[in-house]
Amino acid sequence: MTKFKYLFLAICCLALTQCKTEEDHEYPINKRYWDVDDYDKAILELRFGYENDEKKPTFSNPEGRVVVEKLTDQQNFLVVLRDNELGLKHRNDVASEFFKHWQDMQQIYTATDRKDKYVYDMEMLAVWQYGLGLQLDYFSLGNEQIKESADDPNSTSLKRRVDSNIKILINNYIIYLDEINDEKSFSEAGKAKLAEGIDVYFSKLIALYPNGDYSGMKKKAELMLNKSESKEIKSSLNKLIALIDSKKNQELN
Repeated sequence: MTKFKYLFLAICCLALTQCKTEEDHEYPINKRYWDVDDYDKAILELRFGYENDEKKPTFSNPEGRVVVEKLTDQQNFLVVLRDNELGLKHRNDVASEFFKHWQDMQQIYTATDRKDKYVYDMEMLAVWQYGLGLQLDYFSLGNEQIKESADDPNSTSLKRRVDSNIKILINNYIIYLDEINDEKSFSEAGKAKLAEGIDVYFSKLIALYPNGDYSGMKKKAELMLNKSESKEIKSSLNKLIALIDSKKNQELN
């Protein structure tokens, strides 16, 4: 009996030594802002530093919440991209690096369970919305640099390039609406957060580019409106459609 007792204790000790805590994963959480090098390390750890059965940082866990909040803190890029004391080229280079990092960030919280429910829907949407905010400055700075480096700032070719970039930005936003196709994979809190992203960021996009072509976005919103069963999402889609229509009416008048 004594042998079995010690064997059981040995197994328990081994299991405890193999269990990782958030402290076993290193993140620069004490830094006020994360730079691109910090994102390099954090994304590498979040994507490949966790065992398959190990929980990643979440909003619901006090220790993990700090990591997710730092990862998705838009001040990390805004502090650089909106600093007019810095050169335009430098800010564009930094914006491009943040954009690349955001694309990698999208692979962190995509896991689903056996019922096809997102394991990390709140965190995944926080990453998505970080990217929606980032792209507003990323494309704006890019267009500003195009205009600054052009021989003729009023040329037709320049206008085409700028309009093309705005079209890409609008299409990138439309991709966010694709998440509604997987509405059943979200928790109720996730659906509310998804809707919040439409309310906050799509209105910012349209305010920044009121003359953009939003016909494709409106069509997508109408299709998702017919498909969605969430009151929050339906409300946000209706508001988006109304906003697009109001801008179109202003152009006609």
